Amino acid sequence: MSFELTDNGLERIQELVRHQHNEALLAEVSELHPADIATVLDRVELEEAQYIYDLLDSEVAAQVITELPDDRRDALLGTFSAEEIAGEVIEQLDSDDAADVIAELPEDKQQEVLDSIEDPELKSELTELLTYDGNTAGGLMAKELVKVNVGASMLDCVRELRKHGEDIDNVYQIHVVDDHGKLVGAIPLKKLITESLRTPVKDIYDPDTAVVKASTDAEEVARLMEKYNLVVMPVVDDRGRLVGRITVDDVMDTIRREETEDVQKMAGMEALEYSYSNSSLWEMVRKRAGWLVVLLLGEGFTATAMAFFEDEIAKAVVLALFVPMIISSGGNTGSQASSLICRALALGDVTTKEWWRIVKRESSVGITLGLVLGLVGFMRVAFYAQFTDIYGPHWVAIGLAIGVSLTGVVLWGNLVGSSFPLVLKRLGMDPAVSSAPFVATVVDITGLVIYFTIASFFLAGILL
Repeated sequence: MSFELTDNGLERIQELVRHQHNEALLAEVSELHPADIATVLDRVELEEAQYIYDLLDSEVAAQVITELPDDRRDALLGTFSAEEIAGEVIEQLDSDDAADVIAELPEDKQQEVLDSIEDPELKSELTELLTYDGNTAGGLMAKELVKVNVGASMLDCVRELRKHGEDIDNVYQIHVVDDHGKLVGAIPLKKLITESLRTPVKDIYDPDTAVVKASTDAEEVARLMEKYNLVVMPVVDDRGRLVGRITVDDVMDTIRREETEDVQKMAGMEALEYSYSNSSLWEMVRKRAGWLVVLLLGEGFTATAMAFFEDEIAKAVVLALFVPMIISSGGNTGSQASSLICRALALGDVTTKEWWRIVKRESSVGITLGLVLGLVGFMRVAFYAQFTDIYGPHWVAIGLAIGVSLTGVVLWGNLVGSSFPLVLKRLGMDPAVSSAPFVATVVDITGLVIYFTIASFFLAGILL
C-alpha cells in the first residue's frame, strides 16, 4: 500500500489538531502503517506531533517511534519522563528496537529508563544488548526467538512456537540447541507442516545453518545474508551458545545507513548525523567545511608545483594552456578507480590480500586509458595546428609532450585512486575516506610534476 503525504493532507491533519477533533484525527491516521504515521509526525510541528502521538494505541505508538527520523525521535522522547519511555515505548517493542531507542537517549537518561523497566527479564536482555557495539551483530540482534533442544520432537517445536509465537514478529525458523545452549542447527517452518509431529528433531534439523558471532561487523553480517539469500541469521557468543537472531529488516536499515555514510564520505565530507532534510544549516556547514579547507590547502601545492617549473612555463607559455586538461584527466581517472575499489571492498568482491592482483589489473587499465586519452590529446594539438599558429612550428613536439604526459598522468591517477582505499582498509580506516576529491587533489599536485617533467624532455631544444 503506497502512501504519500500531500500538502492538502498535511494541512487537514494540522487543522484537526488545532481544533482537537480527536475522532476525526484518529480516523485520519489510525489506518496508516506506523512508517506512514511517522512521516506525518515528522512533517508537523513538535507540539502537534506530540498531540497526535498521545492519541495512538500504545503498541502502534511504540512502532511509530522506531520509524521516526533520529532528530524528531530525539525531540519527541525528550518530552517524556524515563518512566513514560520505559512503560509506553520500551516494553512495547522487540528487544533489538528497544535497545536502539535507549542507545539514542542521553547517557544520563539511559540508566533511568533501564531502572524504570518493571520486567526483570527484559531489563536483563536490554542491559546485555547495550554492551555490544551498535555496528556489530550483537548490536543488531533481537533476543526473542523460538528454540528447542536437539533431543526434542517436532511436537515440542509446535508447542514452543505456540508459546512464544505471539511475542515474536516474523518467525522464520526454529533454532536447535544442545544441553549446553550451543547452536547445532535450525528447522525451517515448512518442516512443521511436512513432517510427522512424532519425528525426533535430531532427524530433521539442518546442521549447516549459517551463523555469526556477536562480535561480527554489521557490514559482514549484511554481506553474508545477501550472499546466501537469508531472511534470518542466528547469533552466537564466543562459546557457540545461541544468544539472539538478526532478521533481514534490521540488515536493510544497516545497509542503507552504511551506504549513505560511504557516499557522503566519498563526496569529500563528514557523514551527516541526520538525513539531508533534517540537518540544520550549521551542521551542513560544519560537516563540509573541514574537508573543503583541507582540499583547498592541498590544491595550494599545485601553485607550488607550477612555481617550480616557472622557467619552463616562461619559455613556452603554451604549456600552461594544457594544465587544466592534464590534471583533470588524472583526477577524473583517480576518482573513478577510487570509487570502484571502495565499492568492491564494501561488497566483499576484493580484499586487501589481493592488492598485487588489483595493482597489476589497474596498471593495465591505466596504461590503456592513458594511451587512448594521450592519442586524443595529440590529435587535438595536430588538428588546431592546421588552422592556427598558436603552437608554432614545433607543434609535433608539443603534441607528443601532451600525449605522453596524458598517458603518464592517467596511469598514475589510476594507480593512486585504486591503491588509497586498499591502504586505508589495511590500516583499519574507512576506505570511503579516500574520497574522490581527496584523490583528485593528490593527483593534481603529482600530475603537474609528471607533466612538466615530460614536457621539459620533449621540448628541451625549444626551451633553451
